[in-house]
This record gives sequence, structure tokens and C-alpha cells, in this order.
Amino acid sequence: MLFDSKKEFIDDFSRRAIAKYGRDPKDIHPSEAYDILGTMVRDLATTNSKACKDSVAKNGNKQVLYFSMEFLIGRLLVPNMVNLGIFDIAKAGLADLGIDIKDLENQECDAGLGNGGLGRLAACFMDSIASLGYAGHGNCIRYDYGFFRQKIKNGRQEELPDQWLLNGNVWEIRKPKHAVVVKYYGNGETYVDQEGNIRRRTVNSLNVIAIPCDVGLVGYHNDVCNTLRLWTAEPSIDSIPENTSFEEYIAFVRNITHGLYPDDTTEQGKLLRLRQQYFLVSAGLQSTLRSHYRLYHTFKNLPEHFVFHLNDTHPILAIPELMRLLMDENGYSWDDAYSICTKCFAFTNHTVMPEALEKWPCNYIANLFPRVYMIIEEINRRLLLKMRQDNVPEAEIDNCIIIKDGMVRMCQLAINVAFSVNGVAGLHTEILKTETFKDLYKMYPEKFNNKTNGITHRRWFLVSNPELSSYVTKLIGESWIKNPQDGLKDLLKYQDDEEVLKNFNRIKRDNKNAMVKLAKENAGIDIDPESIFDVQIKRLHAYKRQLMNIFQIIHLYKKMKADSSFRIYPHTYIFGAKAAPSYIYAKRIIELILAVAKVINNDEQVNKYMKVVFIENYDVSKAQIIIPATDISEQISTAGKEASGTSNMKFMMNGAVTLGTLDGANVEISELVGRENCVIFGMNEKEASELRYKGTYSPWDYYNNNKDIKEIMDSLIDGSFDDDTKRFQLIFDEIMNRNDEYFILKDFDSYNHARAQIEKLYLNRLDWAKKCLINVANSGYFSSDRTIEEYNRDIWHLTKIK
Repeated sequence: MLFDSKKEFIDDFSRRAIAKYGRDPKDIHPSEAYDILGTMVRDLATTNSKACKDSVAKNGNKQVLYFSMEFLIGRLLVPNMVNLGIFDIAKAGLADLGIDIKDLENQECDAGLGNGGLGRLAACFMDSIASLGYAGHGNCIRYDYGFFRQKIKNGRQEELPDQWLLNGNVWEIRKPKHAVVVKYYGNGETYVDQEGNIRRRTVNSLNVIAIPCDVGLVGYHNDVCNTLRLWTAEPSIDSIPENTSFEEYIAFVRNITHGLYPDDTTEQGKLLRLRQQYFLVSAGLQSTLRSHYRLYHTFKNLPEHFVFHLNDTHPILAIPELMRLLMDENGYSWDDAYSICTKCFAFTNHTVMPEALEKWPCNYIANLFPRVYMIIEEINRRLLLKMRQDNVPEAEIDNCIIIKDGMVRMCQLAINVAFSVNGVAGLHTEILKTETFKDLYKMYPEKFNNKTNGITHRRWFLVSNPELSSYVTKLIGESWIKNPQDGLKDLLKYQDDEEVLKNFNRIKRDNKNAMVKLAKENAGIDIDPESIFDVQIKRLHAYKRQLMNIFQIIHLYKKMKADSSFRIYPHTYIFGAKAAPSYIYAKRIIELILAVAKVINNDEQVNKYMKVVFIENYDVSKAQIIIPATDISEQISTAGKEASGTSNMKFMMNGAVTLGTLDGANVEISELVGRENCVIFGMNEKEASELRYKGTYSPWDYYNNNKDIKEIMDSLIDGSFDDDTKRFQLIFDEIMNRNDEYFILKDFDSYNHARAQIEKLYLNRLDWAKKCLINVANSGYFSSDRTIEEYNRDIWHLTKIK
């Protein structure tokens, strides 16, 4: 350990303060103190990292390389210190130096490496892989400006650069000696090598240097440290192609790492997304192959030492790129290269939404990466021949082939080549097998499997909710930290203990005080900690139905205004969401939430009973305040549309009660805790599918026959929430004239009744606390430790680092 005592910590901290900033610790700025502490923690992690790498090299451990366009890792200071077992010593040592560790925590920016659940899941997986003692590393792009920083101005979302790197990144180590060259454009050339073999190569390419910046991924109390490798783009020292100016070339390079998810409504944005995806996979694979060859001098054993896991569709170009590297750069035959690929790649699908099942115009790929496209064409040709030889019906072939209608279908590429394809919740995986990829499942039933998502309980309970997690440890011991699935169940013996239940309520009230402070600082709104905190925080998308939530709030508001005898128990409705810059409809929903909030919060007749808060620039750090304070977890997506969800798991683990549809992991949550400890409403997936298939649904039937629904819809265009009656016409039209795609009006009455039901449940405070305890006790199943052990058992087959 870097320091075994408080004195050692103080001595090292003081020495570093003088060496770097020329000042005593008492005189340095909190930002400087954070830099020093972060460097100390990073150095300890790096020492562990070396020992792990040495062990892997010596013992030949198999490793997983996890490719993802997002890793929403949040702040690392406290989780890293907790995992390293040095938090208490550091906190005490800093206090002796007159430094509050909280001040240093607040100096750290959330890393701009993700947007939503996909990136947060990847970060949780990395924590669990390291904490379970496996060798697993992430590959991502080092985005200069993240997704965007959300600013609410004049009742609208504005997008500003997320300058998360403004003060540097204390956790990364830049490693230019490990740089690789990524090639774009050019053309595929056939040539004869020195041994007379016909080979192909890429010539006349535009080259970009990819430089890795490594961030340590620290395991919990086990001296394991893996790596998150972030790739940054730099200009090549090679000559620029003749038809490209210096300015154009520099812009090309800079744009690759400029930001996450460029606007794909334009051709320029689509091409940039594709360039980013190729940059990530080419750099990661080249680096891995180079280090592997240095050890083994062959790639025939690559599947014995590596699994390349593709987190959703974005990294799927890794498959033809590995083929290219093996054949063009290392002389492997097609058959040998393809055999290696079919044993190395595993694929996780995260959605059934058609717009998220990536497909790219053939000419885009052929132009940007000519050799890669040639390889995709050949994979497709050979698959087509085999299917016809096997007498597969043409209709099924049509659904299984990779290239169709001038488009490369990325999921078809992954499923045909990878050895494993998994969904992320039981319902989601069944939809993949029976609907989305029905014919591919028929062809490769052995590839498909389910791995229900999970979250790292270390960040989302141990670190985020220290008062409750400490109390849980006091009750049942600390074994749950390393074995949450079984350990947390020991809480169930306290489910009828009145003192314990009262303490659960007290701790929730304490956590609400932090949320009160956040609401004031972030949104300028005073909220009542005695009110019910009803929360929906997630990416803004129509299928997640934030709109139904605000519709029900409008209904309650209108009802209270019309009937002075009708009142509800005080509620605080909390939203947090970003809408993609080009997603106009989602941005208009945010505007509606803000407009309704403005009216309600300023209405003295009503605001003692309800307030609406929209948290600006929702991120991981804010979630760590909001989630422990939440009473009701809104998980209200249209059944069959949410692959899994992970916020539902975080809320459950922190003692919130789920109000949701039978969608994604809500299904498993309801089964684990029992229907009496959550509130389920609305159509299930089968009912929603049947209604969609019949084509008989009309929102006008609900509008004309339900006065509450008519009042809500009319309020969008009658000036109730904005003098401009056209402002929310888009929302009205989307529901009424585009047939309410996500069945908001169909499920509204059920949702309205469910909200009334859950309010009644809340008012029985001891019984509510019992429900909260039962949710916490059963949440261990949703630890990403369980998920990773299942991935390893069925897909990766890693052995632990010794």
C-alpha cells in the first residue's frame, strides 16, 4: 500500500504539494489539492496495474476487451479510494491538514465519455470485472467535449460544450509509444508478395495517429487494476494525400474525437460517426495484436487469450477490421482469419428500436474503408452461398444477409460471425429471438443467450448512499459488499422490526435534505423534504414516456384548480434528462415539462401540494444525490421497448419503490420483490404487440370519450402553459395525428390509478419502509457482479488473476 498510516499519507501529500506547486498544503487551492490526491491514488492503482499485467503475461490469462462508444464512468476519486481501501486514512489525513475531502470531490468533473444507460452499464461492468479479479479492459474514444453540457435558458434546452478536460484529467496516462496508425480512404491494391502469394493492401490512404490515454479500473480490496484505454487522434507525420489541404486534414483529425454522437441527421454527421467507430476498433485491435504477437509470435492462439466484446452495434466494424489486419498485415488466409474471428467476437444487443439497429450505406463504407468493405462483401457472398446450399427459404435469407438494399446491416454482420449474441433482460432477449432476429435465431439458436443487466453496488449503494449502506453493514455485516446477491437478503429478517423500519425512513429523510439543496442550487426551486419524491431520470426519448408523466401532472393540476376539495399528499416531481440536439420532439417535451413546472411552482393555491423540478445537465454525480433521496421510481416505458433499463435497479437498491410497466428489467424486479412491493400498470408486451398488429387503436377514441384526456390534450394548444398556442402543437400532433405510437393515451387511465395507489401505500409509513427494505434486500441480484459472472460462465471463460 502507498500509505499504511495517516502520518505516511500526510507526509506524502505534503511532499507532493511542495514539489509540484511550491506551497505547503494549507496554502494550496482545492483544485491543486484534488490534483495531488488524485495523482497519489492513480499512482497506487498503476502499481497494482503493473503487477496484474505481469501476472497475466506469466500465466497466460484470457482477457476480455470491451469495445464501447460510451463509458459513463462519472467521478473516480471516492470510488477509487474506497476500492483501494484508503478512503478513511485519506479523509482523516486531509482533515489534519485543514482540508475537507468534500471540497476536493467537488473539484472533479464527470468524465465526458457517455450519455446514458449504455455507457453507465459499460462502466459498471468494468468495476465488476476488476472487483471479481478478472482481466478485462475497456476501449473507448477520448472525447474532447463529451456529449454536451445542457443549459436551460428561456424554458428551453441549449447545448454547450462539455469542457470536462479543461483542467486536465488526473486519472489518465498518455502513452504515445503505444500509438498506432488508422487508415482512411485510399484504395485496395492487389500485389504478389516475396513468396509468390497474392495479397491485398490499402494504399494512398489518409492516415491518423491514434494515441492511447490509459485510465486505471480499480477492483475492490483485491489489488487488481485493469485499464480503460481512451484513444485520441493526432495528425500523422506521413504526407497528406494530394487532393486534401492541410486545413482540411487537421479538421478531419480533430473531428474524430471532438464529441460523442455527432448529429446523424446530416450526411456529414453520419460519415463522422462512421469514422469514429472505425477509429475506435482499428486502434484497439492493432494495439492488442501488437502486444499479443510480442508474447506469442502467432495469432492462431488469439481466441485462447482474448474475447472481443462488442457493446451494441457501434463497434461491429471490428469484425471486418480484424479480418483485414490478419490477412493484409499478417499474411493469414481467408479461412484461417475467418476461423479466428468466429471464435473471438461476442455481441450484446441493447435495443429493439429499428432506428437504433445500425445500418450504413454501402458507398459510405466503401469510400471510407475500401478494404473493409471488400471483406464485408465477401463475408456476405459466402454466407449467401451457404444459405442457398442449405436450402434456406429466400424470405429468411433476406432477413439474415448482411447487405440489403444498398445498406450494410451491422447486427446481421455481428450475429452471423460472432460466437455469442445476448440480450440484456429476459423479455428483451425473447423479443430478439421471436421477433427482431427470428430467422437468425432459427439459424443460430446456440448463439443466443440472455444476460440481464446489472449495476455496481459499490458506486450506487456503498459510495452513493453512505448512511444507508453503513446501517445495512451494522445490521448484517459487510459480507454483502463482496457477495451482494446472497448477502443483502439477510436484511429480510428485519422486515418486521419497527426500529429498523423507522431508521430506514429516517435515513431516507436525511438523503432528501441533500436533494433539497441540489434542487435549490440547480433549479432555484425550494422543495419540501416531507413531500413524496417522485422521480424519472433518464435519456429523453418518446418510448420512455416522460410525456405521460407530465400529462398526469397536468391532470392533477387541472383537477385541483377546478375542485378546491380535491387535494393530494404533497409531491415533488423530479425530472432529469438530456435530449439529443437533433431530436426536436424530445426537446419540445423538455420545454413542456419546464412550462408546466413554471405554472405549477408559481401557483400559490397549488404549489404547497405539488412542485415540478427539472434538473439541468443531469449526470452521474447528480444521480448519486437524487437516487438515494427517491421515494417513487418511475419506470414507465411502453412495454416491449426498453431493453432492460438500469436506473430501475439503482432506485431499487436505494430503497425506492418501482412504479412501472412490465418492460425490460421491471419484469424481473416485480418477480423478485413481489407485486405487493411495487406497483405495475399498463399493457404488457403481448397486449401492446397485438394492439399494434390489429391496427385498431385510435387516440381520437380516447380524446372523444375521456374528458380528462381531452382536457390534457387541449391544454397543449389552448394557452394553459404558454401564451403561444402553437408552441406545443408538435406534441399534440404527434399524439393525435400520428396515432400515439407509444400508447400514452391507452395506458393513461391505468397510470393515473397506479399513481393514486402508490400514494396511498406511501402514507402507511412503516409498511412503506418495509417495502423499501424488501426492495434493498432483493436488489443484490441486479449487481453487475452477478451479470459479469454469468458473462464469464457462458461466454468469456476467463480465469482470475493470481
